[in-house]
Amino acid sequence: MSAFQLNLNPLKEPLGFIKVLEWIASIFAFATCGGFKGKIEILVTCLKSTENKTVTATFGYPFRLNQESFQSSPVNICDVNWKNFVLIGDFSSSAQFYVTFAVFVFLYCIAALLLYVGYMNLYRDSRKLPMIDFIVTLVATFLWLVSTSAWAKALTDIKLATGPSIVEELLPCSKPSKLTCHYASVTSMGSLNVSVIFGFLNMILWVGNAWFVYKETSLHSPSNTSAHGQGGIPPPAGM
Repeated sequence: MSAFQLNLNPLKEPLGFIKVLEWIASIFAFATCGGFKGKIEILVTCLKSTENKTVTATFGYPFRLNQESFQSSPVNICDVNWKNFVLIGDFSSSAQFYVTFAVFVFLYCIAALLLYVGYMNLYRDSRKLPMIDFIVTLVATFLWLVSTSAWAKALTDIKLATGPSIVEELLPCSKPSKLTCHYASVTSMGSLNVSVIFGFLNMILWVGNAWFVYKETSLHSPSNTSAHGQGGIPPPAGM
């Protein structure tokens, strides 16, 4: 294996420049999803009182809502222990698939960039490395589409599960003879919307990068050895 030789010129070419963009976009993808923390607030009014009490439930990545119980101060409001009640739904599979894949892409981009800037001669002299890079690019493009689509669907369900309909689902709130519930607010999920946008942006970047990686493979142009061999042998006499 040849020694590491730092050469930043590949970063000025589409092959390396797009890889840098993919690296940055993958960071935004997993950070905007994996770092989210939210809270739901419900106002509760007891039958014997006109004072509103606040009941809250926090949630976040990996969005196992069915493990997030409600909290209140005091614990019992209107003779109801709110800790016994949880949110509805488990969306961890889609969220973890999306974030885990984005982290793997982040690591692969680092490895690819090191290869480009340190071993570009080895990369272009090899038949296997560009082909491996091309196959990984195609697989990554497909998985960005799958993971982002799954996460977008899960996000839609999360918004429904934490929306005003939660009041109708809570058992204590279905007993108007004891108390009344009013949906107050939920933390803005703008960062989660951004995570979906970056997921599809990553897919577009990888689609574009596939062409430039393909140009480095033997599928696009035959090896120099084969070209010289075919052009250097003179035709038989009489042909």
